[in-house]
Amino acid sequence: MSATTPAQQSDQPGRIMSGEMAEQPAVLRRILDEGAPRIRETAERIAARNPRFVLLTARGTSDNAALYAKYLLEVVLGKPCGLTSMSTTTAYGAKQDLTDVLVITVSQSGGSPDLVASTEAAREAGAITLAVTNNPDSPLAAVSEFHIDVLAGPENALPATKTYTAELLALYLFVEGLRGGDGAAAKALPELAQQILDRHDEVKQLAGRYRFAERMVITSRGYGYPTAKEAALKLMETSYIPALSYSGADLLHGPLAMVDNISPVIAIVTEGKGGEALQPVLERLRGRGADLVVIGTQAEVDKASAGFALPTDGVAEEVQPILEILPLQMLAYEVTIARGQDPDAPRALAKVTETR
Repeated sequence: MSATTPAQQSDQPGRIMSGEMAEQPAVLRRILDEGAPRIRETAERIAARNPRFVLLTARGTSDNAALYAKYLLEVVLGKPCGLTSMSTTTAYGAKQDLTDVLVITVSQSGGSPDLVASTEAAREAGAITLAVTNNPDSPLAAVSEFHIDVLAGPENALPATKTYTAELLALYLFVEGLRGGDGAAAKALPELAQQILDRHDEVKQLAGRYRFAERMVITSRGYGYPTAKEAALKLMETSYIPALSYSGADLLHGPLAMVDNISPVIAIVTEGKGGEALQPVLERLRGRGADLVVIGTQAEVDKASAGFALPTDGVAEEVQPILEILPLQMLAYEVTIARGQDPDAPRALAKVTETR
């Protein structure tokens, strides 16, 4: 844990979430050193089956990781890909022909009954099933043909942090393995992640803008869109601030009308094509006088009301989400602490959510 990381004392609110955020560089390094060969082997075995289509199944934070994988699979691999609606199977009993379809189920715990049931149904329908979890002994791993362990270690805080970035990296390496890539773009991530986490004081200062916020809007495009959704989820489940996440394109189709000069807007500006596609949205937001905070390059931060500059120079666009979410996790933590709440124990939530 760095000197600037909060929650040094064992009885301080948020100490568990803080500690798990601080573990992320080590988790990323563990995946690259220990997990990558096994992920590549799994990917090669599945690639040999030549799936014609990919379906992704997940809930909550893992659903945002699955959305990231959807972008990877469609952009990098050119593979048709969709997000499933589990109720079609678990509630309606729909029967599908999933012959030669790859079904990837992403879950930190691997314990939710609907995830297990839908994966079982997919396998019975002829699918190639892959579970991506933080628990190799989970029911989900047991019913899946293939399994990838994200190697994040025990996660005790209710808000998921290290398991999310671990899922992103594991999914990136898996897609790389499907196409025969070497995953070299990920090598610098542990060091860069540590650099970001060491700047916690910057985020703490930024959090002062949102202590009394009644709502937030978070937007991005491309690979940054899953980050916007995950950031919104983190803010809602820890600080209870209604945080609305939109693709930049969708924001222009109506929701922009609710943005005014007192509405905080966070824009994740990925360096690459996604960030380029977001530029017209940023111009409209500045034109409306929005309180615009940018997570992105220094050049983009300089044009906003405030922001956090990411060390993404030379970092491939497809792995930038692993870095983008880090200051937003810290922001959720700091806003929650500033509002006098404990991010380790959000009300009405359980670590394993059992939906059916």
